Amino acid sequence: MKFCQTSHSFTHSWEQVSAGWWQKYPNENAPHVLSVDVLNQQVDAKTGCIRTERLVACKQNVPILIKKIFGADDVSYAREVIEVDPKAKTFTVFSRNLTNSELLAMEEKVVYCPDPNDSSKTLLTQEAQFTALTRFSSYVEDFCVKRFRDNAAVGRQGFEMVLNRLFSGNNAAAI
Repeated sequence: MKFCQTSHSFTHSWEQVSAGWWQKYPNENAPHVLSVDVLNQQVDAKTGCIRTERLVACKQNVPILIKKIFGADDVSYAREVIEVDPKAKTFTVFSRNLTNSELLAMEEKVVYCPDPNDSSKTLLTQEAQFTALTRFSSYVEDFCVKRFRDNAAVGRQGFEMVLNRLFSGNNAAAI
């Protein structure tokens, strides 16, 4: 089992990040995301909390060796559960791979919350856990951690571009 943690500060308010997150795809830095489908959505009338469950399809660049050994496919699916608490100002995303999870389980938790030192910024904390269930576990887990770190940085850059496009200049009033 391997863990990875990253953090980032967006130069946008929590309200902007929360609104912009739903428009995160498509973007130039995430051409691998093929589709995002909402499976379920609920709003708690008492708390105002929103819970959404989504299915995400991604095209993966699976190494040829992994394809040959495990029969992996280029398209993979993940389940996301998003919980938004507008009063506490937390936006939490839980993700878990569905494709080939019997060989490699990946669980991710991303939390967006206001920066306590500057309400015009939003803090992101991202944690991932990889568990490979093969005799090549260490190699596979190390590969996944490196790929996750690289992809997380590219993903943040893409989301930052989306936020800038949505909330800079004349576009800010249109949202």
